[in-house]
Amino acid sequence: MFDVYCNGKRDFLVISNGSPMPQPYSSKKWRRSRSRVHKVSDEIKKAVQRQGYYLRSFGRLRRLRRIRIADLLL
Repeated sequence: MFDVYCNGKRDFLVISNGSPMPQPYSSKKWRRSRSRVHKVSDEIKKAVQRQGYYLRSFGRLRRLRRIRIADLLL
């Protein structure tokens, strides 16, 4: 089972159930989702086994898309 945490910047962090928060991300404000996840993709599972966590940032991708669209309009 896995715990999923979200923050205000549209990032999400996946760690195995009962594991402590990774040190680089412990200072940020993360909210744990109420439901635990039983199944995740192989990519996420391998990252959690290798690093102890999996981090995905959606906010950065959105900003990059805006910049690219703005460049196209100029």
